[in-house]
Amino acid sequence: MTKPDFIIIGAMKSATSTLHSQLARQKNIFMTTPKEPNYFSDDDQYKKGEQWYESLFEGAKQGDLCGESSTHYTKVPDYQETVFRMATSLTSPKLIYVMRHPIERLISHYIHQWSKNIIHSDINTAINQHPELVNYSKYAMQLKPYIDTFGIDNILPVFTEKLKVSPQEQLLMISNFIGYDGQMVWQHDLKKQNVSKERIRPFLGYDFFIQSDLMTALRRKLIPQSIRNKIKKQLTLQERPCISDRQMHYLKNVFNEELNQLGQLMGVELDCDNYEEKVIHNNLRWKDTEQVLS
Repeated sequence: MTKPDFIIIGAMKSATSTLHSQLARQKNIFMTTPKEPNYFSDDDQYKKGEQWYESLFEGAKQGDLCGESSTHYTKVPDYQETVFRMATSLTSPKLIYVMRHPIERLISHYIHQWSKNIIHSDINTAINQHPELVNYSKYAMQLKPYIDTFGIDNILPVFTEKLKVSPQEQLLMISNFIGYDGQMVWQHDLKKQNVSKERIRPFLGYDFFIQSDLMTALRRKLIPQSIRNKIKKQLTLQERPCISDRQMHYLKNVFNEELNQLGQLMGVELDCDNYEEKVIHNNLRWKDTEQVLS
C-alpha cells in the first residue's frame, strides 16, 4: 500500500497551496486531491481509516514520490492527536513546514475567516476572541511535538518570503530534502492559489448565484464586467485590517518569544522586526540539532 513520502504540515495562509500545486506539476511527484485530506488531525477524517487514506495515493505511478498538504496538522491546540496518529502510521516522514511573518500570517488568516463569515468582528476584537489567530503563528509551539517525535532532521523549514523572491532555489532545496531524483523547475505560469483577499464573502443565496454553473454563465453574459466588479467589491475585504498599537505590542511580545526559540535552533537572532531581512537574505537551516524547544 502507498503512503506519503513527505507532508507539507503548514502553516495555514503561508503559500502551502501554491507549493502543493508547484510540486504536483513536477515529473514523478504525486500530490493528493484533495490538497488537504486532514487525515491525522480531523476525527471524522481519521475514522475513515488507513485504507481510505492510502487510497488517496492510488493514482501514483511506480517510482513517484507521494505527498499531501494538510495545514490542520500544525493547529495546536485544536487538533491534539495529530502527531500521535501520524507516528503510529508513518515511520519517518519528511515534513515541510512553511512559515510566514507571524503577524502577516495572522492578518491573512483573519481575512480568510472574515471572508468565510466565520469571524464577524474587526481584527483587534477578533485577536481576543479567536485564539487560533495567534496560536497558528506560534511556530515554535507548533513544531515542538514534531521535533520531539520525528527529530529535527526530518523537518524542513521553509519561509514564504524566501519562496517568493527565490522560488527555484527553494524548490531545489525541497527537492533535495525529499530525495527527489530529477530536476524540479518552478512553473511561473501557475497562478497563486487560495488568495484570501479575493474570496467573496457568502450571503443568502450564495450557492445559487455564485456557485451555480448556470448562473455564472448568465451573469457573464447579461451583466457588464464593470457592474460585476462593483458588486464583488462589496463582498470582499477592500482595506487591509489595521492592528492597534496595543494589540501590536502584545503580538510582538508573543511572537518574538517564539521566533527567538526558532532562531536559536538556526544560529540567528530572529524577531518580528528583523524577520523579513533575516529570512530573505539568509538560507536559514537548523544548526543546533541537539537543542530542543521548551
